Amino acid sequence: MPDKKVAAILAEFKGPKELLSAAEKLKEAGYKNFDCHSPFPIHGMDKAMGEKRSNLGWIVGTVAFIAVTVGFLFEAWTSVYAYPLIIAGKPLLSYQAFGPVAFAVMVLSSAGTALFGMLALNKLPRFNHPLFNSDNFKKVTDNGFFVSIEFAEGDSNVDEAANFLSSIGGENIEKVSDE
Repeated sequence: MPDKKVAAILAEFKGPKELLSAAEKLKEAGYKNFDCHSPFPIHGMDKAMGEKRSNLGWIVGTVAFIAVTVGFLFEAWTSVYAYPLIIAGKPLLSYQAFGPVAFAVMVLSSAGTALFGMLALNKLPRFNHPLFNSDNFKKVTDNGFFVSIEFAEGDSNVDEAANFLSSIGGENIEKVSDE
């Protein structure tokens, strides 16, 4: 594959224990742009890969607070200034009735933020990943355990990464191109 640009290197491992060990070794060796693929979640994989907690909770929480505040203030403005109607002798700012609508605005905006925030943080939609071009990678949904290391334009340490994957127990090492 000398004329094609290598987008990633793919290595297969025997099972979840070996995959977890490989993730720890890759993290210790300083690799940052790698991912582990398995047919089921493996307990402790995030820690082994050195993954940090997502910022999505903070983003959604901030939007929820802003949304409930804006919803409440909008209802207060509507009740006091836009349509100042006295109904059944209640005061204009009868804030007790504002809760359900402000809560609904908060839930709706938080759900939208969670959806679009997750898509943005995961860099989705990506309709085709170079790993999908590998016939060997099709086993990942059934019984395959893989590590992939992605390379940016101009990275020259592809052979070094392939040798490292081989040294930590990787089998069927494959260089995957963009095309």
